[in-house]
Amino acid sequence: MTTDENEKSRRWRLVLGGPADEATGVRLEGDEARMDQALEALYGAAGGAAEARYGRRSAGLGASAPQVARWLGDIRRFFPSTVVQVMQQDAIERLDLTRLLLEPEMLAAVEPDVHLVGTLLSLNRVLPERARESARDVVRTVVRDLERRLGQRTRSAIGGAVDRSAKTMRPRRPADVDWNRTIRANLRHYQPAHGTVVPARLIGYGRRRQALRRDVVLCVDQSGSMAASVVYAGVFGAVLASLPSLRTSLVVFDTAVVDLTDQLHDPVELLFGVQLGGGTDINRAVGYCRRLVTRPADTIFVLISDLYEGGDRDEMLGRVGALKAAGAQVVVLLALSDDGAPSYDHDNAAALAALGVPAFACTPDAFADLMAAAVERRDLIEWAERHT
Repeated sequence: MTTDENEKSRRWRLVLGGPADEATGVRLEGDEARMDQALEALYGAAGGAAEARYGRRSAGLGASAPQVARWLGDIRRFFPSTVVQVMQQDAIERLDLTRLLLEPEMLAAVEPDVHLVGTLLSLNRVLPERARESARDVVRTVVRDLERRLGQRTRSAIGGAVDRSAKTMRPRRPADVDWNRTIRANLRHYQPAHGTVVPARLIGYGRRRQALRRDVVLCVDQSGSMAASVVYAGVFGAVLASLPSLRTSLVVFDTAVVDLTDQLHDPVELLFGVQLGGGTDINRAVGYCRRLVTRPADTIFVLISDLYEGGDRDEMLGRVGALKAAGAQVVVLLALSDDGAPSYDHDNAAALAALGVPAFACTPDAFADLMAAAVERRDLIEWAERHT
């Protein structure tokens, strides 16, 4: 074989697993053999080197904390972090590793990511005290990474939208005139003889004070399927709360409703106030949030839910319709995550669309632009059609 052919054969052997030994004619050695053992322990059948290194597959990789710690160390050594995160999530789902996440030693060995945070939040009520601080460290690491990646972009997009939404055709002071826009709007009034533009209309901004421009109410379904959305919503809620031009509220719900607005200053503590799992009563949550809406025309109401309603569906639709009719901007995010198309209640989504309320999945990277469009009072249905 040529070098390229040998490389391809080794890669196919890693993809196909042990049963492909004869077909590929490849014998893995060194680090490649250990990579294969790590993959075999998670995805393969029992037997061979994986069984010797990590224990019998029939007993599950989660049967021994030392074996799991060794396996976690190996996958972090041999695979990039994005692959490690996928393998960790698969191990939690396939091999019942959840109980081992209650151990501080395990939490120190894992690669922090949004899905792991969701798993830890679902275990929040049963975390022993000695594991709780390790869990907080994992959540803190992920939150800081998300704030660094998404925070500045969100502040910039929404800050610019607030300024644009405050434009006026009657600026009171020269400092309030947006000269670039004013000149562009009056180019047809250019006077060649005088070498200048005569502005028939001025475009500018209202007084630049830190006035309250918009109220934002984030209403987040905390059922188990919404774990990643809850994590992102908590981080975005904290970012929005840091903007003086917005008044931000965050409400989470299952069959009960919990207002976490007073914890927006600390997204880590906020997330530990979430209780993932349980039923879903969207109607009750919307009813609570309506009480928070004191300026409907200046309110952006964001419901983050897969719309599987366990409460009164008709009353829920009526309450959402009433918010819309009062002048609030209402949008439903079926998911706020990078996980792709979510499972959701299509009938409820269609009923909301009939009310003029868009319902769509949104990636975290697109959320800043969505909120900027809402601040500027743009058509959110049109925005969703262009961006989703």
